[in-house]
Amino acid sequence: MKIKTILIITILILLTSCKEEKIKADAYGNFEATETTISAESNGKLILFTIEEGQTIKKGALIGVIDTIQLHLKKKQLSASKTVVYSKSKSVLSQVNVLKSQKKAALRVKSRVENLIRENAGTQKQLDDINDKISVIDQQIITAKTQSKPVLSGVNPINAQIAQLNDQIKKSRIINPVNGTILTKYAEPNELTSFGKPLYKIANLETMLFKGYISEKQLSNINIDDTVTIKIDGINGDKNYEGKVSWISSEAEFTPKIIQTKEERVNLVYAIKITVKNDKSIKIGMPAEMWVKE
Repeated sequence: MKIKTILIITILILLTSCKEEKIKADAYGNFEATETTISAESNGKLILFTIEEGQTIKKGALIGVIDTIQLHLKKKQLSASKTVVYSKSKSVLSQVNVLKSQKKAALRVKSRVENLIRENAGTQKQLDDINDKISVIDQQIITAKTQSKPVLSGVNPINAQIAQLNDQIKKSRIINPVNGTILTKYAEPNELTSFGKPLYKIANLETMLFKGYISEKQLSNINIDDTVTIKIDGINGDKNYEGKVSWISSEAEFTPKIIQTKEERVNLVYAIKITVKNDKSIKIGMPAEMWVKE
C-alpha cells in the first residue's frame, strides 16, 4: 500500500512537471520604443514652447520659437553694408559710362579729322592727337573696371553671412521631426537655451518593440516576418497581441542577468525583436512573454 501511494505521488509530480514545462513561454523580455531626443539648434530665450509630457504631436508641427531679435538686427546691419557696397559700385560704373561717352565723342572727332585729311584740309598731327586722347580714355576705362571688381567682390562675404543668419533664424523655429508622444520635457518657456541643449524626448508609441532572448535550439523555428503571440498581464488574465518578428541577432550573447536562474544566465542566447501594434495598454519597460505560433 505504501509503495502504491509513493508511485501515485511520483506520477503526479511528473505530470505537474510536464505541465509546467509545457506552459513555459518561448521567450521573456520587455517592451521598448525608438526614443528620439530633440535638441536646440540655436541660442537664445525660449519665447514659445507649447508641448506637455504625454502629448501626442505630429511630424512638422511648430512647437517652439527661440528669440531671434539679435539675429534680425545683425541681418539688418549686413543689408545696410551691402547697400553701401552697391552704391560704391554704382559710382564706379557711372564713371565708366562717362568715359565711354567721352570715347564716343572722340571717335566722332577722329572721323571728321580723317575726312579733312582726305580733302587735304586737315593735318596728321590732329589725327595723332585724337588717337592719343582715345588711348588715354581706353586706359581710364580699364582702370575704372579694375577698381570695380574688388568693390563687387565685397558683396560675396556679406551674402554668405546673411545666408548664415537666415539659416539660424530658420533653426530658431522648433519643428517636431517625427510623429510620437512626448516622453520627457527638459525645458520651459522663457528659459535660456543653447545649441545642442536637449529640449524634449519623443517616441512613437503606436508601434512597440518587444525585445526578448531565444536559445540556439529555437533559432530554426523562428524567422524574420514570422507571426508570434505576445502576452502581457491583464486584469482578467493574460492579454494577447499579434506580433511580427522584425529582427534576430546574428551573434550569440550570454543571457542577461534579469533572466531568472544562475544556470540560465550562463547559457548563450540570441536577442530578438518583435513589432507589436499598441492599443495604448503597452508601456515602455513593461515585461511580456513571447509564444511561437504552432
